Amino acid sequence: MKILEKDFKHGKVTVVPEFLEDFWTLYTVIQKGDIAYARTTREVRLGERYERSEKGKRISVFLGLRVENVYWDKSLNRLRVHGIVCDAPEDIGAMGAHHTFNITLNTPLTIVKKRWLDYHIRQIERAASGRAAPIIIVSIDDEGYCVATLSGVGLDIVAEERISLPGKHMADERRRVLVEMFKSAARVMEDLVKSLNGSIIVVGVGLVKDMFIEFLRESQLDVYDKIVDVKSVNSAGRSGIYEALRSGILSKALQHMRVIEESSAVEEILKRLGMGRGDVTYGLSGVERAASLGAVEELLVTDELIRASSDEVMLLLEGLIRSVEDKGGRVRIISVEHEAGAKLKSLGGIAALLRFPLG
Repeated sequence: MKILEKDFKHGKVTVVPEFLEDFWTLYTVIQKGDIAYARTTREVRLGERYERSEKGKRISVFLGLRVENVYWDKSLNRLRVHGIVCDAPEDIGAMGAHHTFNITLNTPLTIVKKRWLDYHIRQIERAASGRAAPIIIVSIDDEGYCVATLSGVGLDIVAEERISLPGKHMADERRRVLVEMFKSAARVMEDLVKSLNGSIIVVGVGLVKDMFIEFLRESQLDVYDKIVDVKSVNSAGRSGIYEALRSGILSKALQHMRVIEESSAVEEILKRLGMGRGDVTYGLSGVERAASLGAVEELLVTDELIRASSDEVMLLLEGLIRSVEDKGGRVRIISVEHEAGAKLKSLGGIAALLRFPLG
């Protein structure tokens, strides 16, 4: 993301989303009641009020909207910001009307807030600090393979194939089936390397992953050269990928990835809950109590909770976030697009790591 103008003192920031991950950032930052400015098109009808109006004409215009809803349209790679027009040229008669911005990549957008919270600023500045290439993760064993990409947006399963190996007494046929699976996985990986230029991590159960690595070294050197790590896991397919994320064995290769940080934070929540030491809490009322006592070290909230809450709950959430930040706590917004977010959602969408146990 590119920041064109930054004036947090007066509540105004102008940005240009450059990558798909930037839409997630904006989706979590823009909230109801904010004012958003962008160049857009709007149909204007010409002619006087009591005359037969001419056919509407769509013109390019710069508008300001008081935001009511924000939608992240992943299928069309755009962000839709819906609201009431609060700033517009007088001659187009748009004031007070509903309008929707369709924000695509490289479209400038200005966001005005009454107050920028620290977590809003961190997310904008982090998105502007740079973008790492997506990581290609391959989980492979004698039951099949799964290929996924991991970016700042989340985990995306690209391809999955299951196989049935013949018995061990049919060694030649077993090898043939494995080689066909290796070829299929390699084709998917080759296409991803060409389109994303990402590094590859291979995880798997048993010796099949090592056979696959050798296959790539002998026949797909361009793909083999992109492999940065190989790890053993206990689960097959996509479960193996989720296991690798949960366990932290990918942390070295993914040290700059938001998703691995979020997974680690949620796993710490679950770990502390399992230990029963009282230094963790979840649910709105529990977190609110901990925050009032200055006990919150790190607050975790799902993006879905922020987006879907009623006005009353949203005011409570904003006050809670402000209280945590004012007392030196950290706030982390967790995407429900990956497993960690789904786990936090099952806890009510909000939880906190505490500085000290509460009775």
